[in-house]
Amino acid sequence: MAPQELTRRLATVITHVDEIMQQEIRPLVAVDIIEQLHRQFAILSGGRGKDGAPIITFPEFVGFKHIPDEDFLNVMTYLTSIPSVEAASIGFIIVIDRRRDKWSSVKASLTRIAVAFPGNLQLIFILRPSCFLQRTFTDIGIKYYRDEFKMKVPIVMLNSVSDLHGYIERSQLTEDLGGTLEYRHSQWMNHRTAIENFALTLKTTAQMLQTFGDCLAMTELPRDVPSTEDLLMSHSRQRDRLQDELKLLGKQGVMLLLCIQEPATKSPTSKLNPNELENVATIKRLLVQLDETEKAFSHFWSEHHLKLTQCLQLQRFEHNFCEVKLALDNLLAEQAEFTDIGDSAMHVEQLLKEHKELEGKGQEPLEKAQLLALIGDQLIQSHHYAVDSIRPRCVELRHLRDDFINENKKKHDILGKSLELHRQLDKVSQWCEAGIYLLASQAVDKCQSREGVDIALNDIEAFLGTEKEYELSSLKEFYNQFELMLTLDVKAKAQKVLQKLGDVQEIFHKRQMSLMKLAARQTRPVQPVAPHPESSPKWVSPKTSQLSSLAPLQKTPEAPYLETELNSLEKKDDETKSEVKDEEILESSHGGENPEPEHLGGPENLSPDRRIVRDLLETEEIYIKEIKSIIDGYIIPMDFIWLKHLIPDVLQNNKDFLFGNIRELYEFHNRTFLKELEKCIENPELLARCFLKRKEDLQIYFKYHKNLPRARAIWQECQDCAYFGVCQRQLDHNLPLFKYLRGPSQRLMKYQMLLKGLLDFESPEDLEIHPGDLDGGLAKNEPKRTKDSAFSAELQQALAMMEDLIKSCELAVDLAAVTGCPDDIGKLGKLLRHGSFNVWTVHKDRYKMKDFIRFKPSQRQIYLFERGIVFCKIRMEPSDQGLSPHYIFKKSMQLLTISIRQLGRGSNRKFEIANRNGLEKYILQAASKEIRDCWFSEISKLLMEQQNNIKDVYEDEDNGRQISPKSLGTFPVGRQL
Repeated sequence: MAPQELTRRLATVITHVDEIMQQEIRPLVAVDIIEQLHRQFAILSGGRGKDGAPIITFPEFVGFKHIPDEDFLNVMTYLTSIPSVEAASIGFIIVIDRRRDKWSSVKASLTRIAVAFPGNLQLIFILRPSCFLQRTFTDIGIKYYRDEFKMKVPIVMLNSVSDLHGYIERSQLTEDLGGTLEYRHSQWMNHRTAIENFALTLKTTAQMLQTFGDCLAMTELPRDVPSTEDLLMSHSRQRDRLQDELKLLGKQGVMLLLCIQEPATKSPTSKLNPNELENVATIKRLLVQLDETEKAFSHFWSEHHLKLTQCLQLQRFEHNFCEVKLALDNLLAEQAEFTDIGDSAMHVEQLLKEHKELEGKGQEPLEKAQLLALIGDQLIQSHHYAVDSIRPRCVELRHLRDDFINENKKKHDILGKSLELHRQLDKVSQWCEAGIYLLASQAVDKCQSREGVDIALNDIEAFLGTEKEYELSSLKEFYNQFELMLTLDVKAKAQKVLQKLGDVQEIFHKRQMSLMKLAARQTRPVQPVAPHPESSPKWVSPKTSQLSSLAPLQKTPEAPYLETELNSLEKKDDETKSEVKDEEILESSHGGENPEPEHLGGPENLSPDRRIVRDLLETEEIYIKEIKSIIDGYIIPMDFIWLKHLIPDVLQNNKDFLFGNIRELYEFHNRTFLKELEKCIENPELLARCFLKRKEDLQIYFKYHKNLPRARAIWQECQDCAYFGVCQRQLDHNLPLFKYLRGPSQRLMKYQMLLKGLLDFESPEDLEIHPGDLDGGLAKNEPKRTKDSAFSAELQQALAMMEDLIKSCELAVDLAAVTGCPDDIGKLGKLLRHGSFNVWTVHKDRYKMKDFIRFKPSQRQIYLFERGIVFCKIRMEPSDQGLSPHYIFKKSMQLLTISIRQLGRGSNRKFEIANRNGLEKYILQAASKEIRDCWFSEISKLLMEQQNNIKDVYEDEDNGRQISPKSLGTFPVGRQL
């Protein structure tokens, strides 16, 4: 509904109210003349004549002639406007009761009626004064003054009320006129006042609704969500207030109607007089206008509220659309940068993991986009006024969502195929490595006999029979299928592997032909010559392809040819490696903007901090190569078929525990940490930040050291197996495997040492430039650097972080050696301290200081965590180094459940720990007073921090009620001490 329509309908209501209350004829209301009406010099009792004419009674009133003309006129005007227009058009009957008055009063009444009566008169009845003299005067006066009164209606003089009953029925006359009509003037005034107030309130409310509608029509719609929400809330509050007023007004009208109809409802014989019937009709007509007002306003509000609601829906849709579109654009941009398909199987697996993370990251925006598009469809179906704006945005959301999903699926398929290709290439490389190893392991002296030749031929045929297992026949087809989507590096790798495969297959064919020729010849035996001890056969790693370590074979008539075969393959691999290396050197010389400062200048030309960083970088590269050698020299060959017989079942089943997460260490250092360290050569200030940035990533060392005791146990059981000896010889390692598995621990110590050196360089006494430093080319151009407090602070943080990591790794090794340790011990937090104590267990009720001295203490290994303490039994067991301690888990307690106190004199190495939830307490004796004080201080500090944390988290803000620590739960308790 338009505001103009609301205004028109409410204006009609106002007009009808005025017509019902006859405001055009009579602008007066009862409240305006309430005092004059209370005097009752004229009443409208509700009686009617035989023809339905309204009766106005002038009862006896002593001071009638003293009533002001204005008051008389107002009362007459008001009384004559009350009956309906139809009744008033019949004419009024006036009954003047002057039985106890004089002729002068009769004369004054007739004179005023003749002059000021506003309605139509039908008949006038006068009850003569009862006094004989005044009656005589009245008869004479009527005859004499009739023309003076100018009355056009008959005047009937009556001697008594019985005469009046001959003209008007008694039921239409009040009791003072001998009738039976009940009339209470106060009730009549209350009804009239209530009806007029109801009409006036209805009229005022309609006018208020008009004003409110005009105000809503003039209000401009906001352009943002909060303003629209505020406007909708404000308009709703105003509407609710007006709606409540309308409901209250309706209740008032119904109550007034019931109040007027009450006499008729109480008694079946009672009937409403015409005056009351007219009041009922008036109220019903007013209620009809009230209902029309409610309908008009409800219709208008529903349309206005729908308009505001749709405006708010549109603004929310637009706001959410901008947010979702921005998120999808960022996802698509991030997806567009995801172009790498990997250069190895491990790299592709990492890319698939990152791709999965990107897919998970996009799940929420995609769901929001789908939900927002559905909301847009609902708005369109609900005939929203902004359909033309909503529909394109829904299409755009679905388009962006489909683009991301389709591109994601496409990239996932590409990575899946790339992973399959790299795994296939790795299989082929392993097959080639195993083949080279087989060829190298066939000693020439054993091929001098027919039996030796047959064995060699059978080995070759058996090995060539594994081609199907490695799917070598489909590799070329697979490579040709994906050649267009591969990068140059991957293509080069694939071509190299394919070339190597062809070369190995060709060599096998030539070896077969040579052996077959040897078998066919009938020549005299050749004296076998033992191979040189240093010429043990070697295999190469799948990625370095270095065959130079292969030992020369003993020469026979066919030996030079066999040696030539292997040397040709070695030569090709070396040429390929040389070409790749030359390309890397060429790229490095042209790729950087300023390549010469670091590469041309020797270490003597670098500043001290840069020398430290250079040392760190060089040792980092060596460290990575050592880890790589373990992976290529020990882990990968475990899958070679020809080495399976050298690997015991214990080692085969526990190889993952032997090496732990060493692959994860390699990937982190080779792909991430080394590249970040290279950036620190020009800017040593970035070094500390580099360590702090990778604080979480370096936690893989904790995982590695946690597995180290189990790796040691496996190594001790399998260290004498032939497989480790073969691998060690192939790698030319001087030390056994487990010495290299300790490399990560030594690397952490190296980081600590270099960070300390760099921090010492940053100290004030080392900030001066020495004359020797000025001789270097770089030192001449480098300004004297003052102490950078921020850099020093970062170095200190990095050093503290590294020291904490080393300490946690050491404690992890110790804790991993605890037998029976529960799996959820990690809930106790970080491991802080551990040490050996003498422990007495005492019952609280029986505890006396002199008693526990008599008992022999138990030796326990104590571990202190952030949130708990663990007791372990110490058992000495034989090992290679003699007796070594082994620990067995016995008990654990949360710090929240214990109390601690020092003992009295004579116990300077002891302190007491009591379990508040149990009946036992423990006396701990340290090796020295200093150790006791250190542990006591640390535990006291932790207890204080725990209590403060509980107060901060569980304190009730309203009444200060504190939750008991018992509700926090406890850590599982182990066996008794």
